[in-house]
Amino acid sequence: MEGNALVITQGFLDKNDAKTAHGLIRGTKRYNIVGVLDKNFAGRDAGEVLDGKKRGIPVFKDLEEALSGLEISVHYGIIGVATHGGYLPESLLKITASFLEKGISMVNGLHDFISNKPEMVRLAKENKAYIIDIRKPKEFKDLHFWSGKIKEVTTPKIAVLGTDCAVGKRTTAAFLANGLNKKNIHTEMLYTGQTGWLQGHRYGFIFDATPNDFISGEIEHSIYTCYKQTNPKLILVEGQSSLRNPSGPCGSEFLISGQMDGVILQHQLSRVYFDNDASLGKIPELSAEIDLIKMYGVETMAICLNTNGITLEQAKAAKEKLEQETKIPVVLPLEEGVGQLIDLLCDKFEL
Repeated sequence: MEGNALVITQGFLDKNDAKTAHGLIRGTKRYNIVGVLDKNFAGRDAGEVLDGKKRGIPVFKDLEEALSGLEISVHYGIIGVATHGGYLPESLLKITASFLEKGISMVNGLHDFISNKPEMVRLAKENKAYIIDIRKPKEFKDLHFWSGKIKEVTTPKIAVLGTDCAVGKRTTAAFLANGLNKKNIHTEMLYTGQTGWLQGHRYGFIFDATPNDFISGEIEHSIYTCYKQTNPKLILVEGQSSLRNPSGPCGSEFLISGQMDGVILQHQLSRVYFDNDASLGKIPELSAEIDLIKMYGVETMAICLNTNGITLEQAKAAKEKLEQETKIPVVLPLEEGVGQLIDLLCDKFEL
């Protein structure tokens, strides 16, 4: 645990834009989340806003209110929202400046680096604070090409892929890892995005901060290193975007370079278009996605449904219909937990 942190959501706490914040509210081993800054939900519990479960994380309207309301020191501010194109708007830069002026370090997962802003660098230096830009690419010497070492890994490897961005891949993977470890089945989840790193997962890399030539090698290196150092019973790999989202096609790298032994497919029932943008086209039917994954030589073991935007009754009806159509298990992770998935994995791989 690196220290106490405030997460900045800037009015988006209840939106998909704040998925980084959502992951941190649900749990992190790297930081102690002591509050969220969001004027739209000030006075409430962040967990209650997220999914109705109180987690003892208060929401404050601004930094001043948080510092006066907390009886402990704050060491970090974390930008918990994704902005269009990954830019740091002026409003976020002002908040960043207010943290640095008080000697509070800033953690940024956006593509636009705080450390590239001379004024922010000056403020950090003057007030003995740090700037941590998570998405800064690794140095060339630290990158890896694919080597074939993945073939030595005997631990089963499961990719949690999705039919689109921001549908709950990381959340389902984390639920599974936590549930399996509670049953004393040593499981490691490999992060591939900034939120996974922020949550404190030990192995992985940040996919979209990696030069394309090294993607396959970084996947292999993360899995191989995890296998050699911890010898887990199961490895879960967090997917990114989706196989057919034209604004960020991703997934075949995990299936081929990571040589996955199975896929858990995450889908949001209310999502019609990729990124909710009609210009990007419609999300394919689940059966077509399962067929595509099979063409890569990998079995889809289960479907997990994100129920955002629909009622529980609608979700349960859809679950029953999909199970009949696909002949594979369908799970509602947030509403029903992942116990069924854990049993499935244990039976399949004799864990």
